[in-house]
Amino acid sequence: MYLASETRYDTMPYPALGKSGLRLSAVSLGLWHNFGDTARFDNMQKMCFTAFDNGITHFDLANNYGPPEGAAEINFGRILKEDLGRYRDELIISTKAGYWMWPGPYGDWGSRKYLLASLDQSLKRLGLDYVDIYYHHRMDPNTPLEETMGALATAVQSGKALYVGLSNYDGEHLAQAAAILEDLKVPFVINQNRYSIFDRTIENNGLKETSARLGKGIIAFSPLAQGMLSDRYLKGVPSDSRIVTDGRFLKENALTPERLEQIRQLNDLAAQRGQTLAQMALSWILRDGIVTSVLVGASRPEQVLDNIKAAENTKFTVEELERIDRISLG
Repeated sequence: MYLASETRYDTMPYPALGKSGLRLSAVSLGLWHNFGDTARFDNMQKMCFTAFDNGITHFDLANNYGPPEGAAEINFGRILKEDLGRYRDELIISTKAGYWMWPGPYGDWGSRKYLLASLDQSLKRLGLDYVDIYYHHRMDPNTPLEETMGALATAVQSGKALYVGLSNYDGEHLAQAAAILEDLKVPFVINQNRYSIFDRTIENNGLKETSARLGKGIIAFSPLAQGMLSDRYLKGVPSDSRIVTDGRFLKENALTPERLEQIRQLNDLAAQRGQTLAQMALSWILRDGIVTSVLVGASRPEQVLDNIKAAENTKFTVEELERIDRISLG
């Protein structure tokens, strides 16, 4: 029987999500990869135990995480039932809906029917009465924003979600959605967006500035740019790389000679800071307090431990920040 470490809260920071009363672990565990039916269940267990034993309280899912779709929720639901469930009130469990999930016109995007049906399905797979955070996973150009936000309001009013979030929204639509949710008195607390040293989109589309202005938290996914911001590719492409095993998200042509040189220079700077490149990349995201948490994926427990260390040193000198910009932005 799994028993959590008694020292699990000793070192992890828990910053507040914007102006809300909810706090997240500065490092969160994402179940996007390595929690589907093609992965080993015992390894999933070990990664979740390692995360919680070291202060990670937030576990992030979506309806379509797998493969196949729904498998990550089923597997995490089994971990909850067999091991982590006794700690339910110490956990933040989030899920999302917005991408394709089932055939026909009601299994995708942002309609009221899709979002509420998907939430019921997610709760059944997880074996839970409620999730802590329920997200709309992407902007829907064909559904009125009022309908989508109204569905999130119903999720909270029904007791099936405590808070709501938005994922992959830009600054303009975030502000519009926030106004609707405020009128509906819905606790909208978090935005989930891609953000890394190599991907500054949320700085350029107004999302980061708007979130700070509205007092909403941000959690960053793909903070290591699908592994490029690590030492994984310094000596070429490993045979077990995601490029080789799953080319959907990172393709070999992304590793140009210019990009590899950037990675080498960033790795040198990280070493001067006493960090691995992955740790520095995560620390950089947390540097100014606007991003509440970094969402890390892992394929083994050791990676979880390595990533957690990023929360120990999020201070950068002006010179270091300027050097990172020169290297990564050219």
